[in-house]
Amino acid sequence: MREGIDLKFALYPCFLKFRIQALNDHINIEFTASYAYHSLFAYFDRDSVGLNGFAEYFRKMAEEEKGHAEAFIRYQNKRGGKVVFKSVAVPEMQFTKLDGTSDVLYAMELALQLEKFVYEKLKQMHQTASDSHDPQFCDEIEKYLAEQVESMKTMAGYVAQIKRIGTGHGVWDLDRKIGGST
Repeated sequence: MREGIDLKFALYPCFLKFRIQALNDHINIEFTASYAYHSLFAYFDRDSVGLNGFAEYFRKMAEEEKGHAEAFIRYQNKRGGKVVFKSVAVPEMQFTKLDGTSDVLYAMELALQLEKFVYEKLKQMHQTASDSHDPQFCDEIEKYLAEQVESMKTMAGYVAQIKRIGTGHGVWDLDRKIGGST
């Protein structure tokens, strides 16, 4: 056994410990993002909030991030690594103003920051793959980098729209539109 891999079973013995660790770290990040989006879904789905479109949007985002984690698990297994799960960070969210727009703006700004964080971590993992001359690992990561850029653009657009529409009917209308957009 070398570098955390049982070489008699490993399909790709060159998939060394630091790449296995990078993937395990990223699996945890994707599950943490899913957990944060589930928290946002739960908030907007409350009967006292009633923004079902935003709830559905964040539910779908939670499922997407969970899907990414599962895809990275499959990739780790395909490359002969060992998946090691860690504790998922509990997101801190403070919805103190419930005026119809501040909670929506807060949630979207939080989601945008989360997407940027995941993007930065993907770039770091890509650098690890590149430094270790593993073009196939780079290719795998690049699929997700492109998707992150799209997510950041979409969320930045929502943040800008929410800042423009203010409270009241604008939030209600955006809630109806966003629920069908994912």
